[in-house]
Amino acid sequence: MTEKKPTLGILMDVIRRPYFWGIIAILLLLAVNVVKDPSYLSLSVSPATGNVVGNLIDILRAAAPIMMVAVGMCLVVATGGIDLSVGSIMVVAGAVSMEFLKNMDDSTSVGAALGAVGLALLIAAILGAVNGLLVSVVGLQPFISTLVIMLAGRGLAKVITSGQNTSASNDSFRWIANGYVVGLPVVFLLAVLIVIAVGLLVRRSALGLMIEAIGMDPKAARLAGINRRGLLITAYVASGLLAGVAGIFATASVMTVDVSRTGYQLELDAILAVVIGGTSLAGGKFNIVGSVVGAILIATLDKTVVFLGVSSSATPAFKAIVIVVLCLLQSQRVRALFNQRRSIGSSTPKKETLPA
Repeated sequence: MTEKKPTLGILMDVIRRPYFWGIIAILLLLAVNVVKDPSYLSLSVSPATGNVVGNLIDILRAAAPIMMVAVGMCLVVATGGIDLSVGSIMVVAGAVSMEFLKNMDDSTSVGAALGAVGLALLIAAILGAVNGLLVSVVGLQPFISTLVIMLAGRGLAKVITSGQNTSASNDSFRWIANGYVVGLPVVFLLAVLIVIAVGLLVRRSALGLMIEAIGMDPKAARLAGINRRGLLITAYVASGLLAGVAGIFATASVMTVDVSRTGYQLELDAILAVVIGGTSLAGGKFNIVGSVVGAILIATLDKTVVFLGVSSSATPAFKAIVIVVLCLLQSQRVRALFNQRRSIGSSTPKKETLPA
């Protein structure tokens, strides 16, 4: 017979999960908002549409594009690289889709919406492949190669839109970000399905292990017969594709692409989400679930900053404080230091008092 694991052991296993403190941080931020407004977490069903509305739904909708770029970034970081171009790829995907729909006459055509999505994802995949080729074939450092695409991508978006913010009208395309299914936002459901598909692909096949292998020890991976170039290109193409999906989400919500603001600094949020989720920037092991938790935390933090009325000039500092505290809580060295001090305190002998 198999012995049941003690409850305390199960609890300790949960606490040791790299994304545990991310979940705690989300709950704390929600608690802060509840203190200010006790009805913050309340959900209601709209009588007109039958859709669920509330602050939690807004957070999930805002988390969808961050989830996409975070999962793509997670795969790239696992190879020992970095992708600074995801924000620019987002704006390129948005620019392509808006220009495509702008030139279509029918604002209700499902085919036009599918064409815009397909073209945007194709361009995003090509830009991701360029990143992969620069890193794996040319031999540039990932930081430099993706920085090049980061600068060139936003310039490409300005060329596509002639430097102007471009708007379009298509009900099917708008539904991607603003529609509902079974009362829940389509954009979040699509993001969850994509994350599940990526997770199954990398964890139910050898792909995930090979990506981790080239991140841990490229030489050993090469000796084991792993195609490093092919895997690097695959990882960067996946990152580009997911950034393209995020660009579609961000653009479809307002049916406008802002060449200066769409995807702006989202690569930093993606990196933070990956780190919060427990993926090491040194490469090797990666955690997709942790990256999703990190993305939801970033979205919750952004909404909390706005809800609390924090000045826009102080917003980066507010976010930095929360992220630094969270990373310290995750640090093995900090935990070991606290455990050591606690063990020293508990082992210190107490002074005996002599009887009078």
